[in-house]
Amino acid sequence: MKHNPKPTKAQKRISGHLKTVNLYAAGIDIGSEFHFVAVPEELDDKPVRSFACFTADLEMMAQWLVCIGITTVVMESTGIYWIPAFEMLEEHGLEVRLVNARHVKNVPGRKSDVQDCQWLQQLHTHGLLEGAFRPEDQVCALRAYMRQRETLIRYRASHIQHMQKALRQMNLLLDNVVSDVTGKTGMSIIRSILRGERDPVVLASHRDSHCKKSEQVIAKSLHGHYRAEHLFALKQAVELYDFYEKEIEACDKALENQLSQFDDQVESASLPAKRKSASAPGFDVRAHLYRMTGVDLTAIEGIEENTALKVISETGTDMNRWPTEKHFCSWLGLSPGNKISGGKVLSSKTKRIPNRAASALRMAALTLVNSKSALGAYYRRMRSKLGAPKAITATAHKLARLIYSMLKNGSEYVERGQDYYEEQYRDRVIKNMKKRAEEMGYKLVRVETASPA
Repeated sequence: MKHNPKPTKAQKRISGHLKTVNLYAAGIDIGSEFHFVAVPEELDDKPVRSFACFTADLEMMAQWLVCIGITTVVMESTGIYWIPAFEMLEEHGLEVRLVNARHVKNVPGRKSDVQDCQWLQQLHTHGLLEGAFRPEDQVCALRAYMRQRETLIRYRASHIQHMQKALRQMNLLLDNVVSDVTGKTGMSIIRSILRGERDPVVLASHRDSHCKKSEQVIAKSLHGHYRAEHLFALKQAVELYDFYEKEIEACDKALENQLSQFDDQVESASLPAKRKSASAPGFDVRAHLYRMTGVDLTAIEGIEENTALKVISETGTDMNRWPTEKHFCSWLGLSPGNKISGGKVLSSKTKRIPNRAASALRMAALTLVNSKSALGAYYRRMRSKLGAPKAITATAHKLARLIYSMLKNGSEYVERGQDYYEEQYRDRVIKNMKKRAEEMGYKLVRVETASPA
C-alpha cells in the first residue's frame, strides 16, 4: 500500500490561495451617462454590459442581474450618480455595497470602464472589498433633511453679509453697536429704514432692552448717506433673508415630522433647562433625541442640541455598526494615523475625511476653551502641549468616545468639573515620575513644607 507523499512548501502555499467568498457577485462602474456592469463569465454569454442612467435602463439592469442569479453587487463612485442605481438594486432584493474609489484604484494598467467593473467583480468575488457605511432608510431621510437645512443656513448667511455691505456703503454702522444685525434691534431698525424712516433718534428708539449700547450711541451710528442704489441692494437682501427664513421653518417642520417617526427607547421626560443655540431648530430637539436614544447627549459639555442632531443624523442611533469606539473614531477621521515603514513611524497625522459628524464635534470642542468642566481643562492642557488644531481634534476624539459609550451602553454622562480632572492628571504625573525614578535607581520623596505662622 502506497502512502501519499507529504505536501511540499509550494503545495502548502497554493492551498492557502484566495478563496471564493461571493460566487454570484457583480461589479458596477458608475458613470454620469452609462453604468458598466460585470458578472461571472459562467452566468451569461455577455458578462460585461453597459446601461444608460435613465430609470428604465436601471430597471432593466436590475432585472437582468436578478434573472441570472446575482445576489450581491458592489459599485464604485465618487459623486452622487450611484444613489438611483443603489436604491433600484436594493428594491429588487440585491445586497449592494458602495466602495471607496481610492481603495480600488491602486492597480496600474486599468484605465477603462470595462476593466474597472471587471476588477470590482473579481475583488468582490474573493471578499476583498468593504462597503461604505450607509445608515438605514429612516436615518438617511433624517440626514437629507438636516443637510438641506445646513444648505439653507449657508445661503441665508450670504444675504446677511449683503445686508451688512449695503449698510456700510451708506455708512450706517449698525454692526458696531449691535452684536447681531439680524437680532430684534437690528432687524427692527433695518425694516424701519426700508419703510422710509431716516431720523436716527427714531431709528434708535427700536432698541431692545437687552441691548448693551444706549440709544444715544445707536443714534450716532445711524447718521448715514442714503443712496437709492444701496437702499435697493438692502431691500433685496432683506427679502431674500426673509425667504430663506421661511424655507428653514418649513425644513424644521419636516425634521420634526421625521424625528417623530423613530421608535421610542424611553418615555418622554422633562429635561433640565439648557440654553438653546440660535441656529438650532425651532422645536424641542432634546426631547426627541432623548426619546430616540434613551440618553441626554446634551449633558456632555460642549454638545448642544444642534450638534447632537447633526451627529445622530449622520451616524444613526445604532452603534453596533462599529465593533469598538476605536472603530467609530477611525470612521470619523479623528484617530491618529499609523503610517509605519521599517519599524519607524513616518506620520501619525489624522486622515482628511470630509465627515460632517466629525466637523460638528470639532466645532463643539472649540467651544470648550473657557469651560470650567473636565473637558474644558483637557482641551486647555492639550492646546498648551500640542497647539490649537491638534487640541481640537483630540478633544473631538474624546467627545466621540463619550457619545459612542452613551449610545451603545445607555449610560448617563456625569460631569466632575475641572478640579477633579486636574487632580487626576496630577496623580498620573506623580505616578509616572515615581516609576521613572525607580527605573533609574532613585526614590521620589515628598517634601513637607511648614505652613507660615
